[in-house]
Amino acid sequence: MNQNTIIRFDQVTHSFDNTTVLDKVSFEIEKGKFYTLLGPSGCGKTTILRLIAGFMEPTDGKVYFNEEIINHVPAHKRQVNTVFQDYALFPHLNVYENVAFGLKIKKKKRAEIDKKVKEALAFVNLEDYETREISEMSGGQRQRVAIARAIVNEPEVILLDEPLSALDLKLRTEMQYELKELQQRLGITFIFVTHDQEEALAMSDEIFVMDKGVIQQSGTPMDIYDEPINRFVADFIGESNITSGVMVEDFKVAFAGKEFTCVDRDLKTDEPVEIVIRPEDLAITEEENGKLRVRVDSQLFRGVHYEICCFDEYENEWLVHSTKQATVGERIGLTFEPEAIHVMRFNESEEDFDKRLEGYTESGYGK
Repeated sequence: MNQNTIIRFDQVTHSFDNTTVLDKVSFEIEKGKFYTLLGPSGCGKTTILRLIAGFMEPTDGKVYFNEEIINHVPAHKRQVNTVFQDYALFPHLNVYENVAFGLKIKKKKRAEIDKKVKEALAFVNLEDYETREISEMSGGQRQRVAIARAIVNEPEVILLDEPLSALDLKLRTEMQYELKELQQRLGITFIFVTHDQEEALAMSDEIFVMDKGVIQQSGTPMDIYDEPINRFVADFIGESNITSGVMVEDFKVAFAGKEFTCVDRDLKTDEPVEIVIRPEDLAITEEENGKLRVRVDSQLFRGVHYEICCFDEYENEWLVHSTKQATVGERIGLTFEPEAIHVMRFNESEEDFDKRLEGYTESGYGK
């Protein structure tokens, strides 16, 4: 275990009405980093947040905080604070009173409360809003009040349950910058829950990608985007071209009826694999110069690039992001570097592997 670890899950399972929501989940959270739990609705990410906060207890396994088991420690005794999706502010209290509420419950002295509330509001750039009513605040301002209320208690961890989901796109983008900057200034651990891939990539030091109660992959945003471990991660994080192929030998893979140089090695010869190439890694060229020869099926203008949908001779679909405009119906070439090819191993038994290999060798590589 890393000496900087503040939270640790050890084989944690949680079930509702005989339905497993988390399935033997293990991970570590380090001090002072921005973590994101990312995944579709129902994948278990909010359950993890509630287990850390103390709003529920695991069915099995252990939750550690600073290496002490906290399975049965009540929420009010944990050094964590939560910023909820709806912010959970008290509408009948003004900004100052909302931020001071937790300190008053703890029966802190008036002078200490006043000092800490003013410091917290200054930290989120709301020092001139002490007497403002919550109903008079914008969505972004309300979020800052909620964060001020969380940090005023000096927690070791702040949990954020999709706090940006109710904001419009422009404000949401602005608040992403603010939250990341705030976390860096505070120097404490943030654990952020979202289903928005771009949000996770933009803000996180580390991402846990979840599906069906299991952490599919964890790593830095660059690791997750450039080296997805399986089809779910590749498809969920950004846009991807995913096709079937076969590993020919080290640094050589076959798909779309051809062999290509890649940067992957240590896979079995003739092993069926899945190939990922990101749309922005495909470049348009003349048909005869392309590594892939395709016909343009459709095109959309996305502001900074054209999104072009193409099909090769085997009817594999290829999505291209390009500053070049194409013409629907024309034939073009697509080229890419070996580094753009990411090879993923199938997760399957030896028996399934042999069956798949037999099918590939009969039909041809990656057709």
